[in-house]
Amino acid sequence: QDLRPKSLDIKQEELGDMVEKEMASTSKAIEDAVRRIEEMMSQARSESSGVKLEVNERILNSCTDLMKAIRLLVLTSTNLQKEIVESGRGAATTQEFYAKNSRWTEGLISASKAVGWGATQLVESADRVVLHMGKYEELIVCSHEIAASTAQLVAASKVKAEKSSRNLLRLQECSRNVNEMAANVVASTKSGQEQIEEKDTMDFSGMSLIKLKKEEMETQVKVLELEKRLEGERVRLGELRKQHYALAGSYDAAEDGEAKPAPAPRRGILKKPPLAQKP
Repeated sequence: QDLRPKSLDIKQEELGDMVEKEMASTSKAIEDAVRRIEEMMSQARSESSGVKLEVNERILNSCTDLMKAIRLLVLTSTNLQKEIVESGRGAATTQEFYAKNSRWTEGLISASKAVGWGATQLVESADRVVLHMGKYEELIVCSHEIAASTAQLVAASKVKAEKSSRNLLRLQECSRNVNEMAANVVASTKSGQEQIEEKDTMDFSGMSLIKLKKEEMETQVKVLELEKRLEGERVRLGELRKQHYALAGSYDAAEDGEAKPAPAPRRGILKKPPLAQKP
């Protein structure tokens, strides 16, 4: 609902002010996100240890790097917008320029909102993951959303910018950096999830004696089932090989036009050689 264009409800002279307001709001949201992540880092260090602390630190560090990249992106985008307005408004005021290009202005506002919303959602998801109340998949989805909203902001800014603009080149570079940092969040989240799941699978320290005995019996049953299945597969493999050798032998004999070689005599039929006579 917040991302819908609201130019019909806003007077033209207020549209330009709304752009600056939304960009400032986005910058504030990112600053708040960075501060929240720092608080989560301190909390994680005091409440967790070992593998969980290592995973939480790696995820939160990647989120911090992403927030820094987004902050630079928003700053560069703001500079580019000022450059666009100054070069395109002529004798008109800033408000008149935004009103004249209302569709572009609406796209800019929507993109800015999307970036700020994505940053906020990422921090909330990271907070839930650190507290073991959320899902790792949420972080991955938020990272993809941030990359998409970044592309939207760059596209909206690029429409009115000069191709040779240095600020445009910087914005495109910032966008690539944001995508790279978002990919790092995804990678650290996936590796952390695998680490935690592997540790939880082998962590028996909190089990009672009865629970341990039950787990032990269930594991023994699984081992016997797997051994039986393995033995069956070995027998199957042996039969497959026997059939393969038989078919291969028949094929070779048919190609040569000769009969199959006689099978080797069994050991029971073999006779001892005659003893040598003394001179």
